[in-house]
Amino acid sequence: MVVEPEDPAKWERPDDSALRALGIDPWADQSDGGGAPDQGPADRFDDDAEVVAPVAVADTPLWLSHHWPEDYDRCAVVGGLHVCRRCLVLYPLALVAGVAVSLGSWWDHSLDPWVLWLMPLPGVIEFVLDNLRIISYRPVRQMVLSAGGAIAAGVGYVRYLDDTTDRLAWTVLLVYTAATLSAAIVGGLWRRRSRGQR
Repeated sequence: MVVEPEDPAKWERPDDSALRALGIDPWADQSDGGGAPDQGPADRFDDDAEVVAPVAVADTPLWLSHHWPEDYDRCAVVGGLHVCRRCLVLYPLALVAGVAVSLGSWWDHSLDPWVLWLMPLPGVIEFVLDNLRIISYRPVRQMVLSAGGAIAAGVGYVRYLDDTTDRLAWTVLLVYTAATLSAAIVGGLWRRRSRGQR
């Protein structure tokens, strides 16, 4: 029995809509003019070619993921989209904490300075050390430490809504934003420089 080779034109190609949305045609002829046109992915491999790591493709808007594709491990997948894991804990819990603190008169506002300065501190330290790559990323640690910051954010929201010029809320926000933004920028520059040296 003779088996005829399958016609390459009938090969089923994987979904490449994400690449095409970026203007990349994965099936375009890569030859420099002469020779036979591409017959499919198998023709693209050369035994002597250098192996290159795959490039991650952005499939989620940055406002939702807060991370570049190479850091999508720091996101949870919700409805097929990458959502920042820290924000997935932080914002809903902050909203609940803010509503809870604002209802009734059970909350002792003399605790506000302690809550605003101390509860986010472990999460801020973790964020700085993680972005500087001093510690390795751990999703559970990140979520647990973000919860403390979320409670403080809820208290801060209530203070802000009571007085939009509240010095305590704004001071905490500016100090912790400066610390985390500085770490993110410096860490990003270090990573970019280390990738350029490879």
